[in-house]
Formats: sequence, C-alpha cells, structure tokens
Amino acid sequence: MRAATALSAAGCHVSVVDLESQEQPAREQVQGIALQHVRLAPEFFSSRFKRRALLRAASLFVRGTWQVLSTDADVYHAHDVAALPACYLASRLRRKRLVFEAHEMPLEEHPLSSMNRGRRLLHHLLTLLMKGMIPASDGVITVSPPIVEELQRRYRIKHLALVRNIPPYQQVARTRRLHEALGLAPQIRLALYQGRLQANRSLDLLVKAARYLDPEIVIVLLGKGLGNAAEELEQLIAAEQVSDRVKLLPAVPYAELLSWTASADLGLLVASPDYSLNVRMFLPNKLFEYIMAGVPVLTSALPAVVELVQAYGLGEVLSELTPQAIARAINGMFARPERLATMRQYALQAASSDLHWEKEQENLLQLYQQIVNS
Repeated sequence: MRAATALSAAGCHVSVVDLESQEQPAREQVQGIALQHVRLAPEFFSSRFKRRALLRAASLFVRGTWQVLSTDADVYHAHDVAALPACYLASRLRRKRLVFEAHEMPLEEHPLSSMNRGRRLLHHLLTLLMKGMIPASDGVITVSPPIVEELQRRYRIKHLALVRNIPPYQQVARTRRLHEALGLAPQIRLALYQGRLQANRSLDLLVKAARYLDPEIVIVLLGKGLGNAAEELEQLIAAEQVSDRVKLLPAVPYAELLSWTASADLGLLVASPDYSLNVRMFLPNKLFEYIMAGVPVLTSALPAVVELVQAYGLGEVLSELTPQAIARAINGMFARPERLATMRQYALQAASSDLHWEKEQENLLQLYQQIVNS
C-alpha cells in the first residue's frame, strides 16, 4: 500500500485489485484508496502443487484479469510478475499507460539447475512473455541498483526508476522485547535475522556458526517459515546441540516489527550471492528495518547491501561465508562496543537524513510525472 498511498496523497485516484484469502468485502475504501478483492480459496496454497492446481491457477488468473479489465484507469500499475499479464492486457485494450514494478529480478528467484523439466519449460515460456511485456511498459520500477542495470541491459526500458523498499521514518527507542519473549538475561547480546525463513537465506550457516560464538551471544531467527524451513531449522538446531545459542520466534505484526528489531544488538544478512542472480542483486527491506531501528549490520558480499553499509559506515562485510567466518565476525563486532555504538549512531543518522520512505517516494512520483508528460 506504500506506493498507492503516496500516489493518492499526490492527487491521484487509486484503485487496487488484489488477491485476498481472508474473508473480506468485495470492495472497500482504505485511506482513500478503492480496494477490490479477488477471493482466493483457503485451500489454494495448500493444494497448489497437487492435481487440478493448474485449473485453480487458471481460474484465478481469469478472475483477476477480468477485475483489472473492468477497472477504468489512465495508468495500470503491475506489482510484480504475477500482475503484469493482466495489467498489460488492460493497458493494450484500453490504450492506456503501463507501469511494471519488479520487486526482484524477474524469473531469477531460483537457479535453473534446481528446476525439473516442467518448471524449466514454464520458465522459458514466461521469459518469452517478459521480453514482450516489459519493454512495452511506459515505466518500470525496481528496488536495487544492480537490478536497474540488468533490466536496462535486457529490455531497453523507456523510463526506469529506483524505488527502494524503505519504511516511513519513525524514531525507534531501544527495547527488550526479544529478551523478554525468550526469557534471556539483560546482558545477553543478540544477533538478529528477521524476515522469511527460507532456503536461500543461508540460515543453516547461522545455526552452524552458533557453536563458535563467545559466551552470552545468542542468534535469533524471527519470521515465518516458507514450507518446512522452520521445522528443518529446529532439527538442525537440535542436531548441532545449540538450542541455548539459537532461538526461533514466529513473525510479529508489521506495525510492531521495529520495536522488536530495536531490541537486537546486531542485524544479520548472510544470503549467499552465488545462490541465484536474484539473491546476488537484491536489496532486502530488512536492511532498512535494521537501519531505522539503529541496529548495526553484518552482511555477506551482496553488492547493493555492501554499497549502503560501507557508504554510511553502519556495519561490516563478511570476508567469506562459512560458519567459522560468521562467528568470528559476530564475536569481533561485539568485542568492540564503542565501534558498535558508532555504527548505531550512523544508522540512525542515515535513517533520519536519507533512508526513509518520505524521501524515497519522490522517485516514484517523478516517474509518474515523466510518464504523464511523455
């Protein structure tokens, strides 16, 4: 809703068509924005890999596309690849403008080597579709400088804007929420990973690093598991015998998230840049959440993340991605409390001066202005 509210505040009449699994009215007004919900059957996600899943997905696509086609607009704004075909059709049939917002590098989430033959065929077909639809967009938005460069190289886009996924500015006080939830003593220092628990985030390396940590340091993994990821992490924690050094917590409401983040002493981003092109290029929102909460960052060699961490002096970069190297880096950062305090101040300064949505949204509004005037 961040982009929608920014456009609404700028004087646009905004309608949002979304998929909703919860019981909701078909239409409602929220913050001056007209929401139109396409009902998603509760069993959709649990059955999407089973027989008839293709029919369910096709039915959902037709209903969603019809809803978009039934909505009159001057600009159709597709949030990510799943929404692009419907918005592309609507923009072509109604002869209106098209904006595509790529939250990641399209179709590069998983390496081809991990796909079976059917998924590879689907990937190939979608790649051909993207080659037709993305260059036809009047404007494209994406979230990291490397993705900006790659999209321009592949598709020769007319108007391309960097709009990073940064939260609105707020002053976040230090808390003890993680300590209290886990029953930890106040002197325990916490290294936090927050976000979805999934295979391409190298969370297994964090668990394996725990045995090498200095006393009174605990790693916290805060978030919702994708598939069986949470259960697999619990099994690994038990196998490594580090249940006292690694703690799992479920996701918390987003409105409360920063108050949980602010109880950590260090924020972790250790995804392997070699996992996929998408991971190598991404600039995750958790980085900006750490910064907003004044939490120093330890990151792997992710180019877009490293650029910000080094530019603002708010963290350190891992020299290699192994359990021992991760533990050495965490121990080393905690061994220098004065340096850690300086990084915290740099993070808070960066959030207040540059890295907040109130400033970032200007890139979105400028893109729309270019499209309207072109």
